[in-house]
Amino acid sequence: MRLGLALGYWGRGPDPRHLPLAREAERLGYDSVWTAESWGSDAFTPLTWIAAHTTRIRLGTAVAQMAARSPVTTAMHALTLDHLSGGRMTLGLGLSGPQVVEGWYGRPFPKSPLTATREYVDVVRQVLRRAAPVEADGRFHPVPYRGPDGTGLGRALKPITHPLRPDLPVLLGAEGPRNIAQTTRIADGWLPLYWSPSRAHLYEKALAEAPEGFLVAPMAQVRVCADVAEGLLPVKAMLGFYIGGMGHAARNFHADLMARMGYEEEARRVQRLFLAGRREEAVAAVPDAFADEISLVGPRERIAERLESWRAGPVTDLLALAPDRESLRVLAELNS
Repeated sequence: MRLGLALGYWGRGPDPRHLPLAREAERLGYDSVWTAESWGSDAFTPLTWIAAHTTRIRLGTAVAQMAARSPVTTAMHALTLDHLSGGRMTLGLGLSGPQVVEGWYGRPFPKSPLTATREYVDVVRQVLRRAAPVEADGRFHPVPYRGPDGTGLGRALKPITHPLRPDLPVLLGAEGPRNIAQTTRIADGWLPLYWSPSRAHLYEKALAEAPEGFLVAPMAQVRVCADVAEGLLPVKAMLGFYIGGMGHAARNFHADLMARMGYEEEARRVQRLFLAGRREEAVAAVPDAFADEISLVGPRERIAERLESWRAGPVTDLLALAPDRESLRVLAELNS
């Protein structure tokens, strides 16, 4: 199992720890470093900055939101950064949810998310292969555009820049069983949001058709500390925000995922509290057991014991949300 460093996205401003952590991860032998985006900092610019200050570590977006860019624009970002980094780029994509897609990007959330994802990936692949002018007669991502409000003058084009790697890896963030199953057919890997080694059986059917070499790369908060309950507080804060605030009361994919993992009553309670403005209570309502099973928190010996269950399953890459150099170092030592 390879290790990656997941830096997420910025809060109020640039995090001064990110570049030193990325360079430390490279020094420790980590395979990859990943950035993300929500409705603030973008995923590609910080990754470019990290690329300029490192030499070996692979670079990934986990995830770049599809609604933020047309598929050809995303492919342009990926092929550009792949050239500048010497072939280190991995493109992780995610659809996001209706609240973000419509509320932030001002676009309709697709009525058929699987179709929209499939079309998006197809266009990205065409750009990266550069085998022919890009053409896609899609419902959501037609290229060239032939709609009734267009000029009719668009023509199919190939990218001027020759991609460094036509087979640049494309991974997808997917949560529902059908979405995960499609991911095994159209992508090079899967970026699970919450991964519990004790519940790997939930994904056996969806992953059954995954080809050889398919990547399974979940994120997990990692923290070496004496007090497990205290170490879980950042995990619970993240879960409270995603389950309670990252979506609508009637449609929240993160809450639905927690429910499928056996915590339906708790997920709905967190939602209700968060949406009622009782955020501290929402965070407190996140079960310690759920936060614990999707993270690696506690003393070194405890993390070492629990890490074995991560290594025993289908996970190929563990992307560590590690807040400090010590946690990065301990995880590297335990995984060696």
